[in-house]
Amino acid sequence: MNIKVENINIYKGITVKAFLNSSTTGIFMDKKIAARYEFRLQKLEKLVTVRNVDSINNSEEAMTYQMEVNTYYKNHIEKIRMDVCDLEKTDVILNIL
Repeated sequence: MNIKVENINIYKGITVKAFLNSSTTGIFMDKKIAARYEFRLQKLEKLVTVRNVDSINNSEEAMTYQMEVNTYYKNHIEKIRMDVCDLEKTDVILNIL
């Protein structure tokens, strides 16, 4: 599904492809997308090991950054915190409860 993600520091939005996953433990953006659109990253206090859906460690050693964004989907707007890591073929992963 496509969602709009807004960089809250410059109030500029982009449309990204989001993957919904009920087994993920967080909300993630690919680090290449975050860098390309100059999202302001906040360093995590603790490094977080990232495991892929198949339980294998992610290609990078640990997740070190997160960011706050505004997200838009249809009539829903929400400010959320996204962790930034290497998602390879996906722009954003959203957890669903």
